Amino acid sequence: MDDRNRQWILRNRPEGKPAEEDFELEESEIPEPEANEVLVRTRYLSVDPYMRGRMREGESYAESWEVGEVMQAGVVGEVEQSSHADFEEGDIVTGNLRWAEYSVALGSELSLVDPDLAPISTAVGVLGMPGRTAYFGTLDVAEPKPGDTMVVSGAAGAVGSVVGQIARLAGARVVGIAGSDRKCEWLTDDLGFDGAVNYKEENVREALDSACPDGIDAYFDNVGGEITDAVFANLNRDARVAVCGQISLYNATERPTGPRKLMTLIEKTARIEGFLVFDYVARFEEATKRLGGWVSEGEIQYEETVTEGFENVPAAFIGLFEGENIGKQVVNVE
Repeated sequence: MDDRNRQWILRNRPEGKPAEEDFELEESEIPEPEANEVLVRTRYLSVDPYMRGRMREGESYAESWEVGEVMQAGVVGEVEQSSHADFEEGDIVTGNLRWAEYSVALGSELSLVDPDLAPISTAVGVLGMPGRTAYFGTLDVAEPKPGDTMVVSGAAGAVGSVVGQIARLAGARVVGIAGSDRKCEWLTDDLGFDGAVNYKEENVREALDSACPDGIDAYFDNVGGEITDAVFANLNRDARVAVCGQISLYNATERPTGPRKLMTLIEKTARIEGFLVFDYVARFEEATKRLGGWVSEGEIQYEETVTEGFENVPAAFIGLFEGENIGKQVVNVE
């Protein structure tokens, strides 16, 4: 075991898009686990768009980080020391830990990972929080039905890529919106999406008219902004909209006002619903079991963009807002 523990703290609250100078690498002693605690050595660390909200002051669904505080992340790691009866040295575990090489957590905050089920990095990806978000947001909120047309924004990301595949398993026709030709080709050629729109190169409203000639019955929104405005213009009667994220607005210093949408909901008798994956904690085991089955059977494909090295965690996070990743962005700390 190394003598020191490196960890990333929030140095500044970002103005607009986060920058490298908003983070600071510090060293401290490796913590010792107390009663019912476990010392975990990080092997994979997840960076996710929702973390941007925790960097600003003000109320949100997740508590803000304080300046000078070590940030938190989904982590897959190896147990180095255990003072908890359910864990022993060498176990692979996952939990919401720290942007750190070593973290101490209560055993109740950790879950065992089966290395034989899939690569352990998937515990923070398709078999972790992003996969569960896709599972519940698709099946419980957007509710795609056989014959429906469903549109997914942010479709080449960790959540959106799984959403589209679950919707296809439910019998829907799926169109994804992504930010490059490479991503769009991945959606259609590898994941089986029925169509894809490159929002950086195409007029989204016109492209959706072409890709969805019979309108849109369900929409999974990861992006917000002008893309969602274009989708709303194509909603069918009784459409369902699941609002998962609004990444186009996360770095905005002022919240823009787009076209008013509520009249559309009246005209189309449509339903729009925001959701949080942690409201489904009691059903996490259900989601992981079904997702694991789909992955092992080849029904769901996944991709990981892996950044190497703990020193590159901030760069991996910043890259999320530049559209660099395909699928799940993780950092291989080792």
